[in-house]
Amino acid sequence: MRIILNVKSMKSFLKYTLATICGLIVFTFFAGIIFIISLVGMAASSSPATQVQANSVFVLKMDGTVQERFEDGTPLDFLLSGTDMSVMGLDDIIASIRKAKAHKDIKGIYLEGGLTGFDAPASAQQLRDALKDFKKSGKWIYAYADTYTQQGYYVASVADSIGLNQTGMIELKGIGGKREFMTGLYEKLGVRYQAVRVGKYKSYVESVTRKDMSPENREQTEAYQQGIWRHMLKDMAENRSKLTAEQIDQLVSDSILAFAAPADYLKSGLIDKLMYPEGVRAAIKNKLGIDPDDDIHQLLLQDMISLPEQSEQKGDEVAVYYAYGEIIDQTTSLFAAEHSIVGKKTVDDLNKLADDDDVKAVVLRVNSPGGSAVASEQIAHAVTQLKAKKPVVVSMGGMAASGGYMISALGDYIVAEPTTITGSIGIFGLIPNLSGLVTDKLGITFDGTKTNRYTDFEENLVLSKDNADEIRFMQSYVDRGYETFLNIVAKGRKMSRDQVHEIAQGRVWLATDAQPIKLVDKLGSLDDAIAKAAELAKLSEYHAKSYPEAETLLEQLMKMAEKRDTYLDGQLREVLGDFYQPVLNARRDQQRNRLQARLPFLLNF
Repeated sequence: MRIILNVKSMKSFLKYTLATICGLIVFTFFAGIIFIISLVGMAASSSPATQVQANSVFVLKMDGTVQERFEDGTPLDFLLSGTDMSVMGLDDIIASIRKAKAHKDIKGIYLEGGLTGFDAPASAQQLRDALKDFKKSGKWIYAYADTYTQQGYYVASVADSIGLNQTGMIELKGIGGKREFMTGLYEKLGVRYQAVRVGKYKSYVESVTRKDMSPENREQTEAYQQGIWRHMLKDMAENRSKLTAEQIDQLVSDSILAFAAPADYLKSGLIDKLMYPEGVRAAIKNKLGIDPDDDIHQLLLQDMISLPEQSEQKGDEVAVYYAYGEIIDQTTSLFAAEHSIVGKKTVDDLNKLADDDDVKAVVLRVNSPGGSAVASEQIAHAVTQLKAKKPVVVSMGGMAASGGYMISALGDYIVAEPTTITGSIGIFGLIPNLSGLVTDKLGITFDGTKTNRYTDFEENLVLSKDNADEIRFMQSYVDRGYETFLNIVAKGRKMSRDQVHEIAQGRVWLATDAQPIKLVDKLGSLDDAIAKAAELAKLSEYHAKSYPEAETLLEQLMKMAEKRDTYLDGQLREVLGDFYQPVLNARRDQQRNRLQARLPFLLNF
């Protein structure tokens, strides 16, 4: 028996079969999206607003990482990935502390744990200042942990009572440490990094061009480290009646406190009590005036975030635009795991704020080590256009250095936290030369033809030993970038080019030192910046609104595919440990814009 297949019929069959399969796939995909959105919607609608009972306590778990904002804490993330609050937004925490201060039924704050990590000392300081302000209401703060890191203890030191586990420890050791210099390794490999820079303090390139710190880099590093440490000592001693700043400093100098016996912490006055968790619960119940068998009504950070404000927003709008992370030209998968300031997107956002008649003033909240000089200059220009229509006040967070300072300099007024890292007005370029590896060690040679003298300048920079002309051109390129930077700062700060150059040259400044030299107008908080923006806009009544606004559920779904490498990034962090950041930065250097206005070193506190 023979079966004869009609080719045309077969093509039609395959065509409709494939169309049906594709249709089913598309239908399943969109049905899945609708199902997820429905689940989230039902979860949101079925979850009542946070109810605050009498005698409640806000429990702030201090065992996570604090970043400028937490943009992933939406219902979709909680549903799909089980996201917890191990990563917390500084803005969420401070807003929650304010709510707790204003709410009559919240009697105090319990700081639980002491392993919290911060991107910069100024972020820890802002949290501590918010807790200090909370106490002005007459309410109390208790702190307890098994272990306090230095930053964790610094924040906890504001508490009325500090408890520690009977076998716990406190890691107070001061500020500093070592950074890696890769030059010796590259010499063995036959790789030579060619640095073109302006500014004797612009030391980012030193890790691949030197085997130790330059005197200039040592000078600026010691200056800001000592300034931050003095500020921390002063704050920590403020609530420790038995200790002065000098005494705490002496304790740290005399021993490695992490190895001290818990009884020594109590004897010195660093803590108030040694206890187990049940002792903390008993102390809080006693403070609340409830029976030992009663439960403590607890509100976690998630609860406080969903708790409505006690007073409705009134008056005109002051926009607070958050610009944090490295400044890059465009988003790439390399940077997907960390928040970045993307040049074009930020410019578009600022232009929208300029055209929004409901926005009467803008606070540009900057927390950035800098990055692409080109993207930084474009954002600075957008700030100029925005300023032409409404007041712009800059609020500096953990750092606003190099490109981060460039985008800040043109604001009408600059407010910085005392421990903000800023300045670093300088430009550099870094080009690896592989001729020692490729030609001398591997024996690979190159030859070719060209129409013009410098057609192959990029290859010469990387692969030729005779590239003095190309390096000279790169240096002139960097020099022009530096002059642009100087002129932006001079215009914004109402100084001459030479005045800026005298305090620039890539030097990093602590905000307390930056204020006297006019790089900063005032030492203060984000609230101070908002109040100044309202003053400049002549607003008698106002409220603040944060930008960029939270993404919709659909926008999050569309971005899920972009986060495909986040898991791998997490695995690399675990495997590489302390070597993760150096390896990642070496890779990033190959991806970055050639012209960099960024902090001259990686900060590690």
